[in-house]
Amino acid sequence: MKIWKRNAIIAAAVMLVCGGVYLNWQYGESNKTPLVQTLDEEKILDDAVFVVAEQDDSLEALAAEGTGKPSYEDEFAQMRLSRRESRDSAVELLQETIAFAGDDEDMAPSAQQLSSIVRRALSEAQIESLVVSKGYADCVAYMTDDGISLAVAAPEAGLAEADVALLTDIVCAQTDYELPQIRIIEVG
Repeated sequence: MKIWKRNAIIAAAVMLVCGGVYLNWQYGESNKTPLVQTLDEEKILDDAVFVVAEQDDSLEALAAEGTGKPSYEDEFAQMRLSRRESRDSAVELLQETIAFAGDDEDMAPSAQQLSSIVRRALSEAQIESLVVSKGYADCVAYMTDDGISLAVAAPEAGLAEADVALLTDIVCAQTDYELPQIRIIEVG
């Protein structure tokens, strides 16, 4: 009975992953644009690194409308989107690894990494919620093995020492990071 349940779970996970890959492939086929059309030669940094042309169009449009500065909501939304996309691709890869693992020994490291990613995502969400509940306009937390970065929309007067102490206390209460591992970035 135990083997049957395990096999059923593995089969369901494989079907979900395959369905996601198929839908991603279908979506990618319909939205395929040649690479030459997406590059802007002014944004090419060097031979190894390049930036896609469409990234800063919204910022230029805001400046042209007379606002002078893009809203910080857009910056925080972009940070969250970037974090989510990188995390989603890592989770997808780990799920595929788990689904195709032959035995429990092959599956254990991937399962631990997947569990770590989920724990980090929950901790980041808790920290962000607590910071916003303390009266800050917005924030984004990003955890790594080495430390945590917390980007905070600063008040007009900037972050005071009391603000930094409060933010550090929130991070220390929700994670196991020590003070030198915490980076607070003032946005604004």
